[in-house]
Amino acid sequence: MDSLTQMALGASVGVATMGKRVPVWRSALAGAVVGTLPDLDSFVDYGDPIRNVTYHRGVTHSLLYLSLLSPLLAWLVTRWSPAGGFRRWWLALWLILITHVLLDTMTVYGTQLGQPFTDYPFGVASLFIIDPLYTLPLLVGLGFAFTGRRRGNSVALALTTGYLVWSVAAQAHVSDRIEQQLARTDWPVHSVLVSPTPFNTVLWRVLVMTPEHYYEGFYALADGDTPIDFDRFDRHPELREALADDWGVQRVAWFSKGFFALDEVNGRVRITDLRMGQEPYYSFNFVVAERSENDLQTLSPELEIERPDIAASLRWLWQRALGEPLSPPRDKH
Repeated sequence: MDSLTQMALGASVGVATMGKRVPVWRSALAGAVVGTLPDLDSFVDYGDPIRNVTYHRGVTHSLLYLSLLSPLLAWLVTRWSPAGGFRRWWLALWLILITHVLLDTMTVYGTQLGQPFTDYPFGVASLFIIDPLYTLPLLVGLGFAFTGRRRGNSVALALTTGYLVWSVAAQAHVSDRIEQQLARTDWPVHSVLVSPTPFNTVLWRVLVMTPEHYYEGFYALADGDTPIDFDRFDRHPELREALADDWGVQRVAWFSKGFFALDEVNGRVRITDLRMGQEPYYSFNFVVAERSENDLQTLSPELEIERPDIAASLRWLWQRALGEPLSPPRDKH
């Protein structure tokens, strides 16, 4: 999730756990600071864009490592603020760190909770990385806490936890509808991803992968029984075969859990993680090779980001979420 959300969650958990043992400002400040610590790996340069993306949410998001770190942080905090006691601060800081990575796991990106035993990037994909309906209640609850009404903070935590449950239930509902619709096709489906569109959990993006193509469609909860309209795009499996031994291609294929495609534009070959963004705008396009005569020469990866027309995208998002059957804005500007 975004930094503001993680700071708000950390502060809320800190206030709720420490209660009246320390002033609200102190538990909120400690929670906000510690709540951002796992994301400090964003500032580490691992050598190239693919490594930077795929090593993010790695060791700093490990349940084991964060559990080992929490008593050290508690010791440091009690040196600053003895009130509250070491054990209570230990519990509070452990909860702040663990809720950070568990919330990250609700997004599609992938969080390596099991380090060092496994580097599998866990991701429920039921929550967009920025969702005001999750963040705003936390901020309001903290506002209540700072005015002496700590119960408001606890209510906010309960509401946001309920929202997470809602997101999983909505995702399951959409997944069930997709399964029924795909059962009536002859597509050689390899995998399906259902994830929310930006800032909400009522409009969902559906990504269907086959060996040679991928299909993108959108379903709003307001659509009811209306079938999803899918658009088909080429994965260019011949490029994957030609670059099968390239580490960067292998790494993105693993990290994206198979939701990737390759294309060639002006002699430059790139691999795209199809989970983050929507056609034709994606957060992670990596140029990995270029064509020299008839051969492909691998390159040090380069990150390409294509940004959509924000105003047009937000208009479409709002109207489509309300159930209007509009095609997504796909014309590049």
